[in-house]
Amino acid sequence: MDWKSSARHGRLFAKEYETERNNQIVFAFDCGQAMTEPLAGLPRLDRAITAALTTAWVALKAQDRVAVYGFAARPLGLSPFVAAPRDFARLQRSAAAFDYHGEEPNFTYAMATLATRLQRRSLVVVFSDFTDPTSAELMIESLGRLLERHRVLFVVMADAELSGLATASPDTLDAMARAVTATALQRQRALVLQRLRQMGVRLVEAPHDQIGTRLIDAYLGVKREGSLG
Repeated sequence: MDWKSSARHGRLFAKEYETERNNQIVFAFDCGQAMTEPLAGLPRLDRAITAALTTAWVALKAQDRVAVYGFAARPLGLSPFVAAPRDFARLQRSAAAFDYHGEEPNFTYAMATLATRLQRRSLVVVFSDFTDPTSAELMIESLGRLLERHRVLFVVMADAELSGLATASPDTLDAMARAVTATALQRQRALVLQRLRQMGVRLVEAPHDQIGTRLIDAYLGVKREGSLG
């Protein structure tokens, strides 16, 4: 209800909002070393692709356009955009073609290449992880440049094993060393995610079995904000 207009005109007025359609969504997969590591028995990349395809189906039903993009030490390819649920199988085939790579990802090269391929403002959903401050710094810089024109949503899966090591009782010197290392990694991770938030990157961080639903919620939140037009 638009109360200001109603008071001004002496009768009731209502506002009707229409959800944005025909937005461009790109799911970008880091296929490098960290994403090949298993999480509860499956590589992180596999779990990322499953979550992305689930969200892609929702996006197509909402009449948005969807593509997938893979990268490692070099870009692995950007699929054509699809705009209808009947073309979902094309997205599946494109995502299935992204293989595991044992090298560190080149975020600078990957994000710059993607930016040149996008002709209009898009929501770029990046699935990645990071293992050291140097690679994280390059990732932050690259996502910052991408933010100049696009919305960025960064997806990272909570590492239960790392949390377990950090909180385990230090019964031995080895256990104590592992706990100290895990705690330091958690602290570095939290600082990186905090910097991304401060830059304006929207974050999805959740256990692997919740990442799909959390990602759908984040996508719908961006869509409701109407910030992609």
